[in-house]
Amino acid sequence: MSTLRIKKKVALFDLDGVVFDTEPLYTEFWKGIFERFLPGNNQLEYAIKGQTLVEIYDKYFPNQVDKQQSITQALNDFEQQMPFNYVAGFLPFIEDLKRNDIKTAVVTSSNREKMKQVYKQHPDFKTLFNKILTSEDFNKSKPDPDCYLKGAKYLEAEVSECIGFEDSLNGLRALQAAHITTIGLSTTNSPELIASYADIVIPNYQELTFSSLLAILDKQHI
Repeated sequence: MSTLRIKKKVALFDLDGVVFDTEPLYTEFWKGIFERFLPGNNQLEYAIKGQTLVEIYDKYFPNQVDKQQSITQALNDFEQQMPFNYVAGFLPFIEDLKRNDIKTAVVTSSNREKMKQVYKQHPDFKTLFNKILTSEDFNKSKPDPDCYLKGAKYLEAEVSECIGFEDSLNGLRALQAAHITTIGLSTTNSPELIASYADIVIPNYQELTFSSLLAILDKQHI
């Protein structure tokens, strides 16, 4: 039995790099885009993680309608073909959360158009979660905490009752800013890089259960 003074009853998940092992694919896609349209700007493919497409356009391609349309088409074509493979151990873990009456939500900067491809590959995806929130549901994207605060609100939980799972620095910062217990997945960045942004760092969900996660949190007095 957990000795946590505050009961955790909600788990909030980013999508890419957290539910699906897709971040390496997106990194290569955006690396190619920036090499084509903004040559000489190194590492931008990492700087944009957690941002919506609109924010990427506003920051790096403002008022460049032709380039935006070209990139959007390339991204749509890419997502039509890319595989959405679950991070190792995710499905057993999410089922274990259900058995423990933990409500769950996806909190992603991806848009609804992309999610159509997710649902096409995984027809039962929506049944895994109580709520799926996409970029259209937020006023600001990560690292702003808006998306995670709304995730907690949708599931009628205080932030102290939530656990969040993220992989990108922007996403981890968003959880920290929301004052939500933060689990960092080293699927995109190294464990050393994300350690200072997360309460716990894990490589994936293999051998992880809700009880074992609570035990780790208890041990660290989180």
